[in-house]
Amino acid sequence: MSKENQKIPLHLGVIIDGNRRWARERGLPAFEGHRRGLKKVKDLIKWSKDRGVKILTIFVFSTENWKRSKTEVNYIMRLAKLAITDNLKEFQKQGIKVRVVGQKKRLPKFLQKAIKKAEELTENNKQMLLNFALSYGGRAEIVEAVKNIISKKIPPEKITEDIISRNLWTSDLDLIIRTGKEQRISNFLIWQAAYSELYFSPKYWPAFTERDLDQVFKDYNQRQRRYGK
Repeated sequence: MSKENQKIPLHLGVIIDGNRRWARERGLPAFEGHRRGLKKVKDLIKWSKDRGVKILTIFVFSTENWKRSKTEVNYIMRLAKLAITDNLKEFQKQGIKVRVVGQKKRLPKFLQKAIKKAEELTENNKQMLLNFALSYGGRAEIVEAVKNIISKKIPPEKITEDIISRNLWTSDLDLIIRTGKEQRISNFLIWQAAYSELYFSPKYWPAFTERDLDQVFKDYNQRQRRYGK
C-alpha cells in the first residue's frame, strides 16, 4: 500500500517509555536519556503532522512519576518547559495548537506559566492539536469528569457515555504506540482507549525512528476495526 493510500489515525497517542533504560545500557546518566527523549519528541511532532495526524497526545509524565527522585522530577519539568517554549515559533508557523492535559496545578509555577502562554498563543491554530500529558492519569481524569458533571447538576438519568466524554480532557484515540518493551497502557487515556488499536514497540523511546513510525502505520492499515460488530 502506498503512503498516499494509507489510513492515518486521526488521534495518535504515544507513551514515550524507555529513556532511562536506553541511557543505562549505554553507560549514560538517566538525564541524558531524558534529553535525547526530548529531541525525539520534537521529531515525532513533525513526522506525525507530515503524515496527516490531526491530534497527537504524548504521555510525558504520569501521576505516578511524582514518586521518582526530586532531582529527576525537577529535570523532567525543566525539559517539559523547553519542549513547549523553545518550539513555540515553530508551532505557530506550522499551525499547531498546544494543550496540556493533566493536573496542571501540581506542576511547578514556571511550567504553569509557560503552559498558559503557549495555550493562549496557539489557541486559534487549526492544522494539528498537540496534547502534552503532564502529571496525567486516566483514572484522575475520569474523577475530574465526574466532578464536572456533578457541578453542572446533570441528573443521573441524563448521564450518558457522551456526557462523560464531553467532560474529559481529550477525545477518543485511534492508535496508541508504546515504546520501551512494556506491553500495557499504564493509565493512559483509559476511557478514550476503549476501541483504540495498540502497538508495542521493542525499542526504547530515544531509539525510535521515522521508519519505525511508518512501520506502525503500515501495521495499523492491515487491521480491521470492527468496534464489536
